[in-house]
Amino acid sequence: MPTLLPDYDPRAVEREAQAFWQRQQCFRAVEDAARPKFYCLSMFPYPSGWLHVGHARNYTIADVVARYQRMRGKNVLQPMGWDAFGLPAENAAIEKGIAPARWTDDNIASMRGQLQALGFAIDWSRELATCRPEYYRWNQWLFLRLREKGLAYRATGVVNWDPVDHTVLANEQVIDGRGWRTGALVEKREIAMVYLRITAYADELLRDLERLDGWPQPVRTMQANWIGKSDGVEIAFPIEGGEPIRVFTTRADTLFGATFLVLAAEHPLALAAARGNPQLAGFIEECRRGGVAEAELATLEKRGLDTGLRARHPLTGELLPVWVANYVLMGYGEGAVMAVPGHDQRDFEFAGRYALPLRQVCLPDAANAGADYDPQRWHDWYASKAHGGLIASGLYDGLGFAAAVDAIAAGLEREGLGRKRTAWRLRDWGISRQRYWGCPIPLVHCETCGEVPVPDDQLPVVLPTGLVPDGRGNPLARCEAFVRTRCPQCGAPARRETDTMDTFVDSSWYFLRYCAHDNPAAPVDARAGYWMPVDQYIGGVEHAILHLLYSRFWTKAMRDLGLIGVDEPFAQLLTQGMVVADTYYREAAAGRRQWISPAEVVLERDDKGRVLAARHRQDGQPVALGGVEKMSKSRNNGVDPGALVERHGADTVRLFAMFAAPPEASLEWQETGVEGAARFLRRLWKLVQVHLQRGPAPAPVVAELTPAQKALRRAVHRTIEKVSDDIGRRHHFNTAIAAVMELCNDLARHDDGSPQGRAVMQEALDAVVRLLAPIIPHVCHALWLALGHERPVIDAVWPQADPSALTADTVTLVVQVNGKLRGRIEVATDADEESVIATALADAGVRRHIDGAALKKRIVVPGRLVNLVI
Repeated sequence: MPTLLPDYDPRAVEREAQAFWQRQQCFRAVEDAARPKFYCLSMFPYPSGWLHVGHARNYTIADVVARYQRMRGKNVLQPMGWDAFGLPAENAAIEKGIAPARWTDDNIASMRGQLQALGFAIDWSRELATCRPEYYRWNQWLFLRLREKGLAYRATGVVNWDPVDHTVLANEQVIDGRGWRTGALVEKREIAMVYLRITAYADELLRDLERLDGWPQPVRTMQANWIGKSDGVEIAFPIEGGEPIRVFTTRADTLFGATFLVLAAEHPLALAAARGNPQLAGFIEECRRGGVAEAELATLEKRGLDTGLRARHPLTGELLPVWVANYVLMGYGEGAVMAVPGHDQRDFEFAGRYALPLRQVCLPDAANAGADYDPQRWHDWYASKAHGGLIASGLYDGLGFAAAVDAIAAGLEREGLGRKRTAWRLRDWGISRQRYWGCPIPLVHCETCGEVPVPDDQLPVVLPTGLVPDGRGNPLARCEAFVRTRCPQCGAPARRETDTMDTFVDSSWYFLRYCAHDNPAAPVDARAGYWMPVDQYIGGVEHAILHLLYSRFWTKAMRDLGLIGVDEPFAQLLTQGMVVADTYYREAAAGRRQWISPAEVVLERDDKGRVLAARHRQDGQPVALGGVEKMSKSRNNGVDPGALVERHGADTVRLFAMFAAPPEASLEWQETGVEGAARFLRRLWKLVQVHLQRGPAPAPVVAELTPAQKALRRAVHRTIEKVSDDIGRRHHFNTAIAAVMELCNDLARHDDGSPQGRAVMQEALDAVVRLLAPIIPHVCHALWLALGHERPVIDAVWPQADPSALTADTVTLVVQVNGKLRGRIEVATDADEESVIATALADAGVRRHIDGAALKKRIVVPGRLVNLVI
């Protein structure tokens, strides 16, 4: 039996545990049909070279789940990789004057070491990096299979252009009109791009959200809204001498209220009308420069210009003016809307600004029957679609919403000017990026043959790794050694595609590649049938639309290619909260702030722990507190977990990260919390040490236990029951830890050196070590062996609560007099009401407050309380 060091030494303990795990290859996962599997995965990191406590928390959550499931008998896979392509590496390369490949490789090595120091149960044999040819060759191979199926194509269209990163952004990457990474105002440009036909799966992607009951409802709602299914009517407004303007509307019942049409700035008719009209051309250019996100439209100042065009109303023949406005987006619907200012807020605001007519065509709903029509209150009774019937709508007067839509759609269809159809907010995924550090798109451009796919036997198209970007566009396009090639069909000189794939392609299927990491002949194989789907996926809610939606699409597409047998990638999803921390700064030149790392700040506190002053650790000069914000490089408030591991040990960092807040909530980093975690580990070490000094303990004999020993054993098994539920079902690791800490307090007060006293203590400590092993695995590895076990705790079985131990012979009841707490009594669990009342009345504290007064009422709540009313 190993002996414990007198004092807890985290470095020695963690060094020994990690060496053991590595020698025994404890976390190497092998498929085993005889055992139930558990695939636990965190979203893989970008190799920025820097981990902060937020990363440590994310991966600790996954590690706790993985280790717990292993102790429950599951065959666990927890792999790790690197989302290694992307703009940050390219921008860092520009700044440092080095190739992105070198910067990325160095960062991967650094971050791998940081993760390993935290003792995560990762199968490193499956490690992958998306910038390696052995990975991205399968990006290219899968792209070509999608192209053969018609799910990948080239088209010219208006795209979102980030003027800082000089690249195209998908709609999902535009947030409040700005690039998701740079924050720059997005411009609109027309460009030829490669698209993936995600819209072919829109209906399935929406329908299958109902099956994902292991996902948070807000995430499912966000995806449903983004997919955006709408049932409505497509209506054609004829234009003399040209193609009709087509609009899609869910409110065909208001067609007779349309008084003008509005086009998006990129609409072909708007561009045609701008020729020879400098004012209109200037306005359109202004709209195209400033990208507008759909969410901004409600609050946007509505502006527009009359094109001079007139469109004919399809049912009345009335000529309606056609405007261009900034509140209509080309990317949604048809890029045109019929404006009904009498019953639509945005149209009402626009019509008011430009003195355009409005027309009431709906009566108030039942709740507002008899009210005078007020267009400024249209939303009170119209938006619910429960209006009181149509007016001023010819043959359709008096019809309610549903009947009006059906009848008007039928009338339009008879005229050949409309039809019912379903529209989707979701748009095809543009994957072309005009950047160097990404997966090359395997296409060749030949003057004779056109666009030609690269044959499979020429894959991968290898990205040159020695190029150094300089900020002047894509250096790949200037690399003749890469660009010049021969056409795979005719052999003539040709040029390679120089756009690279959106990095979200890399992350849309990496979880499948882990299953076949060592297969050089295929992206996946039969092993995916064993491991997939991922049982527990963990990451930030900010990926609810982009990564998670793309991964669902890619999984379904690979299913349809016959490569896998699952159609959803992630069974359970946990979205962890962010980590926030204090920010500190000094005023710098030109009113700017120099942000100071919390590690460089010393706080002066009063005797109650309140902060009196903050000073720089080196020069002692005062620094200002800037408030609590998300950990980030820009605020320099990230805390290096490596420094914490060096100072306190990995288990302290893990314990603090799990104890400070539930995983879905934000965690506020505090040095005092870390110190508290370190103190608990020392107390736990001492608790086991004191027990071992009393000698070997026998097995407990329940019939020989004293009431105090039974009570302690009951506390042990109640803790097992609670912690099992908190970790296994609720993922509330903080309350699980609190329960074990409370039990440890009870154990510290258990000063019973008798044989059965030591027996109960041994049983309790065995349980405590196993309950904490997923959270603080290093110290539990040492304590478990010291407690006399031959096999390591990593192979121990999760403790089970003994039902017989949970049953108490007596129960403590609260006694109230007139609703106020006056005492506590101990009674037999099967005591009847009369004996409970008699025991309560015999209590000295209760008698003192009754003081001979007559009892008006006696209330007994079994197992909880007695209330005596006098």
